This record gives sequence, structure tokens and C-alpha cells, in this order.
Amino acid sequence: MKKNLILLSFTLLSLSNSIAQTDVSKEAADVADNSYYNRWTIEVTGGQAKGTKPYTDGYFSSNPDRVLGTFVFNSFSIGTRYMFSPKFGLKADFTSDLFTNYKNSDSKYFRVQQYRYGVHAVVNASRLLNVERKLGRVGILINGGLVWSRMTPKYGIWDGHTENNLGVMFGITPGVRITKKLAVNINFSSMANIRQHFTWNGLYSDEDNNLSGQMLSGTFGLSYSLGKGKLHGDWAIIEDKRLGEIELLDKRVGELETMMDDTDKDGVPDYLDVENNSIAGVAVDTKGRMVDINKNGVPDELEKFLSDTYVDKTGMATQAAQNNAELIKRLINEGYVTTYFDYNKTKPTNVSTEGIDFILTYMRNNPSATIDIVGHADEIGKTSYNEKLSNDRANNVKNTLIKAGVSPSRLNIVSKGEDTTVDPTSTEARRLVRRVTFKVKD
Repeated sequence: MKKNLILLSFTLLSLSNSIAQTDVSKEAADVADNSYYNRWTIEVTGGQAKGTKPYTDGYFSSNPDRVLGTFVFNSFSIGTRYMFSPKFGLKADFTSDLFTNYKNSDSKYFRVQQYRYGVHAVVNASRLLNVERKLGRVGILINGGLVWSRMTPKYGIWDGHTENNLGVMFGITPGVRITKKLAVNINFSSMANIRQHFTWNGLYSDEDNNLSGQMLSGTFGLSYSLGKGKLHGDWAIIEDKRLGEIELLDKRVGELETMMDDTDKDGVPDYLDVENNSIAGVAVDTKGRMVDINKNGVPDELEKFLSDTYVDKTGMATQAAQNNAELIKRLINEGYVTTYFDYNKTKPTNVSTEGIDFILTYMRNNPSATIDIVGHADEIGKTSYNEKLSNDRANNVKNTLIKAGVSPSRLNIVSKGEDTTVDPTSTEARRLVRRVTFKVKD
């Protein structure tokens, strides 16, 4: 076990030193931008330290009558820590341990004072494993390093004699943040001395007999983050700017994909299409508008199709006019003539006024026709408000037609309220139902 602890401690020290060189350079910019990040921490702990071996025959520390022995506060420590990157840091501490046999114990009396000075590499395991967001106020630190200690028996033949020892220590420290800068920590550590002549009960072995000294400790304490930052450094969320740039790039790509959508499949992307409800197969111009050179309200290709299909070869003008009128009526009633509105607006968008102009032309060419002006709204907001909004949109279009010379008696308002036929979470889909449609009454 001692060899494993030595190897682990030196690995932590070397790892933190080597990784930190690159880690600091990669994350320095991120840390600099987070003013709430504090690097310095002071720690105060108290608990129990127990030498596990060696002991002289007749001496022991644990109470054999209890499964876990008797807990006694005999270890107190103060330390400071500096995190030179969000994940890695160094810690220095001073600890006082007092080893003695417990009351009501059959062990011979002993009393040994030990002072420890440690230098440890520290790893913020929560951040290293990228789980700090999930853990919330809980954090986990791992430490390992070198410990120089002074053991002095306070009783017996070696009373007052001192031995200096060098060892390695490994520990894990779960913690819970109480306030923005204060946290409660529990530390569990194991120490192994490289060489040791004093037993934990204060007797000295032969000089040529190097003892394998091992010790366990469990302490409870507080850590306070020092600095002008707003949050304890162990819990600061360090954002990676590179991830932010990737997310921004993904967002821009998504926006470009949305812009290239072609709702009416006329070959003109929606962001250029001012008439995104054109009839499939009908020729459009570069702005997605159905070509109507003679400005009679009927796309030229449809007009030609009707002339070729429904008018006999003698070219009866009356039949053509009737067929055209019926087609235009069907286009209006099936929603191909539409006026669109921006979110929460009652005024049509600039490009949508062409729908109103189409209806005005139809009403002038058909003086006996009457129409329903049908208002719609998307599902965002309260239903009662959307009912009023759809009604206001229809009234706005009606007033425009009245001012253009259409008799109010020929215009009927219908409020459809919320249109639930599209996905309410889709911005583009909701844009399609914020509209006014028209229906020619029989």
C-alpha cells in the first residue's frame, strides 16, 4: 500500500505540474473573463487522526469493544490552497495530531505529539469530469503530496525526543457550498512515512530497523474563498469560449438552412420569396411572384391553360370570361390570395398588400360579388386576446377596401381566432397562420 501511495502522490504532483502548463494557456482567457472566479482558499479542519501501525506489544489506539473504535478529536489543521487553473492547484497545510490510548482501554498509557507540514497537488475532480453543473452545490477535490512530520513522545523513556519523518499522503475531500464563498468539507486521508523509528505509542526501534508507519485521518472543516470574485472558486462554472463559438456557428448554419427553405416549392428561397403561396408549377419571377404580365389578377400560365382547355377553337370570349371568373373565385376561396401580418400586429406586412390589391381588383370587376374577410392568429397568447387580434386584422383589411371604394355592405368580417393547424413551437410555421384570407360568397 505504501508503494502505491508514494507512486500516486508523485504522479499527482508531476501530472498537475505538466498539465497545468498547457491547461493555464488554454483556459487563461476564459478564467480572465470570469470575475467571480477566486483562486485562493483558506481551510480550517478538525477531526481524528489514528496511527494504524506500528505499535509496540501492549499498546493500541482503537477501542476493541466498538466496531469502528472510539471517535476522538485529536487532529487540527489549517491550510491554504491556490488553484492556478480551474482544475489544478497546490495546497500547503499545517496539522497537529495528538496520539494517546483511549479511556477505559486495556492499552498501556502513551502520549505522542505530531506536527505535520504538507505540500499537495489538488485536482478539482468535479470539473475534471465535467459534472460540476449536475452536482450543483456539491464538489469533490482529490489531493496527494509530500508530508514532513515531527514526532515527539510526551511520556515514557523517550519523553521530549523528536524524530523527523518524510511521507506521502493521499486524500479525497467532498464538500458542500453553504454561501457564495463558504463551504463545508469532509476529508479522508491516508499517510505513509517513507521511514519511521518511533512507534505510534512513543517507543523507539533500533536504528537499523526502519518501520513502515501508516496513519489514517478523517476531518471536518470549513473552506473560505479569498478574493474579489463573487463565487467560491471550487464551484465557479468556467465557460469554454470555444464551445460558445461552436454553438454560435451551429446557430448560424441553422439560420441559413431555414432561409433556404422553399415553402411553396417554386424554386425561390423563402427569404427572397415575397409571395410564398404561389401555385405549384406556375412560373414565378426572381421574387417568387406568379407572372401576370397583363395584370388581370390571373397568372399567365393559368390563363393560357384555361384558354386552351375550356375555350373552343372559335375563341368564344364569353366562355373564357366565365371560366376565368370561376378559377379566380376558386383561388380566392382556397386561400391562394392571402394577406400576412407580423407577430401581434394588425397592419399587413408590406409585401402582403398585394393580396388586398388582388381582392380590390376582383371586387371592381365583379360589382355584385360579396366576400367574407376571415381573420386568423397563431396560438401564442391567450385565446380571448387572439380572437380579438384576428378580428382586428380582418377589420383593418376591410377598412382599406372601403377607403379604396368598395361598399361596406359587400364586406363581411369573420374572426377565426387561433389557427391550430401548425406546430406552435415553430417560428416559421406560426408566420404562415398570422393572416387574413377571403371567401367569395355564393
